[in-house]
Amino acid sequence: MIHKLLMGLIDMHVHADSEQALEILNNLARWFHDWAMPMRQEQWDDVLDVETGGMLESWADLYAITGKDEHLELVNRYYRRRLFDKLLAGKDVLTNMHANTTVPEIQGAARAYEATGQRRWRDVAEAYWKLAVADRGYFCTGGQTCGEVWTPPFKQAARLGDKNQEHCVVYDMMRLADYLLRWTGRGEYADYWERNLYNGLLAQQHPGTGMVSYFLPLQAGAAKKWGTPTDSFWCCYGTLVQAHTVYPENIFYEDDDGLVIAQYIAGELNWPRKAGAVNVTMTEDFQSAPLKALKGDQTGLESLPACRVMKIAVECKKPQKFTVKLRLPEWLSGKAGLAVNGKGEPLKSSKDGFAKIERTWRKDTIRIELPRSLWTCPLPDEPQTVAFMDGPVVLAGLCDHQPTLRGETARPESLLRPDNEREWGSWFRCYRLRGQADNFRFIPLHQVVDERYTVYFPVEGPAGKAGRAKRR
Repeated sequence: MIHKLLMGLIDMHVHADSEQALEILNNLARWFHDWAMPMRQEQWDDVLDVETGGMLESWADLYAITGKDEHLELVNRYYRRRLFDKLLAGKDVLTNMHANTTVPEIQGAARAYEATGQRRWRDVAEAYWKLAVADRGYFCTGGQTCGEVWTPPFKQAARLGDKNQEHCVVYDMMRLADYLLRWTGRGEYADYWERNLYNGLLAQQHPGTGMVSYFLPLQAGAAKKWGTPTDSFWCCYGTLVQAHTVYPENIFYEDDDGLVIAQYIAGELNWPRKAGAVNVTMTEDFQSAPLKALKGDQTGLESLPACRVMKIAVECKKPQKFTVKLRLPEWLSGKAGLAVNGKGEPLKSSKDGFAKIERTWRKDTIRIELPRSLWTCPLPDEPQTVAFMDGPVVLAGLCDHQPTLRGETARPESLLRPDNEREWGSWFRCYRLRGQADNFRFIPLHQVVDERYTVYFPVEGPAGKAGRAKRR
């Protein structure tokens, strides 16, 4: 598709300083301008109703590079009024609509806002997110869609099948979440990105062959269908190549106050600043105990680490004052612990879902402890049918059926117990059913390869307060 060519040429110019790539882009844009602009509006609307992919985003990228009026005219020409106007009017135009026809167009609107500053483009992107995510809900994985189309709002039970969450939709919605996080600074978009990372991108790539699974089935007794090196070449192959290169772009962010850490993934940042360069290194500590004993630990899970612990080393060439913001994930099972250079720090959280540390940094180490345990995520329209979550990770039962379990959804530790939890220096967060007729294992969904698995289980017993964990 032509938009893939455009995107590749833009990357060649931006990342490799290729003037030849820019020359080709300008010539392509001139041809498209001459082709598109003379069409009558209705005729052009018919063109836009067919999948245009990343054309709008490409023209916005090109306009950001050149500032040429003809490139701005192409950006405005790719405004899909039959879709965008209805989104702005708050109409549900997504139910049963092919999802990945529209998501790249919305990414284009988001990029157009950044390139032009025109507010209408941002309004389109935010209206789409509201309709596709906030007012629709999603599966426990964070993904959506069945058979490539959007499900009805909060009516996912009837859509569990063998063609859930198309891989391209997962990735493109993660990209949209990144735009919204950068604009708003709100942690909920980073939460969404994280859940889709573990239960989408990682769950839909074969750990041995690297092949992709077009869909992630969520029906009982499902199996992933992997692509092959020579006998299949779905659109997701191209998406997969790009998806696993962008992790560094979603860990560290910069805002007016300083540094924002949005994802807890080991990494290193070389951060140029006017006051001098700053080096930031984040690693995970798998061994040390919490700063203080946690209250409300789940009985039966005491042997597992109570927290996920990250260490962040901040080293400045010259001492300088700025704020470090640390995301407080939606899945926290207790109050996060925070220390700088081994000394406990009061946790100053904000409504945007981040803890903040403001100080003069020299050569310092931050330690953040993120309490993590089991919780249940119900189907919106069948609250007694739940998936088991371990922090942000969906657990898959290794079975070819869907038994009814007996217990309390608010106390998942009464239904699952740790199983094969330790090997040398590694923790395996795997579980097995407790006190049930069946006795199969649960492992992270992203570790399932060829096994049959079930994600959602009906539970008979007191409902309690199942659902997502609350940010503390």
